[in-house]
Amino acid sequence: MKIGISTASMFSRLNTEDALKFFAEKKLPVAEVFLESYCEYNKEFGALLKSVQGGVEVHSIHALTTQFEPQLYSLNERAKADSFKILKGVAECGEQVGAKYYTFHGGARFKKTPFKIDYERVGKITQQIIDAIKPHGISLAYENVHWGYYNYIGFFREIKARTSGLKGTLDIKQARQSGIDAFDFIEEMAGDIATVHLSDVMADGKMCLPNGKGITDLEKLFKSLRDVGFDGSMLIEVYKSDFDEVKELFDCIDYLNELKEKVF
Repeated sequence: MKIGISTASMFSRLNTEDALKFFAEKKLPVAEVFLESYCEYNKEFGALLKSVQGGVEVHSIHALTTQFEPQLYSLNERAKADSFKILKGVAECGEQVGAKYYTFHGGARFKKTPFKIDYERVGKITQQIIDAIKPHGISLAYENVHWGYYNYIGFFREIKARTSGLKGTLDIKQARQSGIDAFDFIEEMAGDIATVHLSDVMADGKMCLPNGKGITDLEKLFKSLRDVGFDGSMLIEVYKSDFDEVKELFDCIDYLNELKEKVF
């Protein structure tokens, strides 16, 4: 199990390739690459990333998901077909840097009207997504997201039962925003968690780095993940306003590695 950082934490501070290059210069062992727009969803951009990757293991690839992921489930066949073309480009990019997982938000639930998921239909399309990225050596890891399909306990279980090869991404920030205990998501995804997105929150509700200064019981979180056999990567994923100096990210890595040694 490795501790790393998502390039999403550098969003609007550094472009994707510059963030990965910076991580390589800092000898970061593992990262998630967060692709920021359409111009990055292709094999050529993946080659650029590979040229600056250095010794960083790219555990997972992520996209700015509202740009196309919800349309993968569209009833409009043209919209769906276009979105699958974009998905292919993302997978080709990830393949260049050896990404093992695709952190996936999937469908969106923006409307406040009652919403009932057709598990059979969503499961069938999710399998198509799994099959589309598999030739590139990448597995789908559905993330719990407060505005997405997976914003309640039960969704992952239903889709897992209708697919083959599905993995999960636990995001404790998104769990908080969904109003659901992260440990409930761990229980549901137990045995299938590939990636964990780490953050924390202060007593006043402001998000912060997972460095032991927030209110989240990170030791309990680590123990819970250990107990379900988690052996993936934990990646710091925060917003640019959650820290001042980049050095704070790497101080946080040191803290989390000490906690990992204690628990795992």
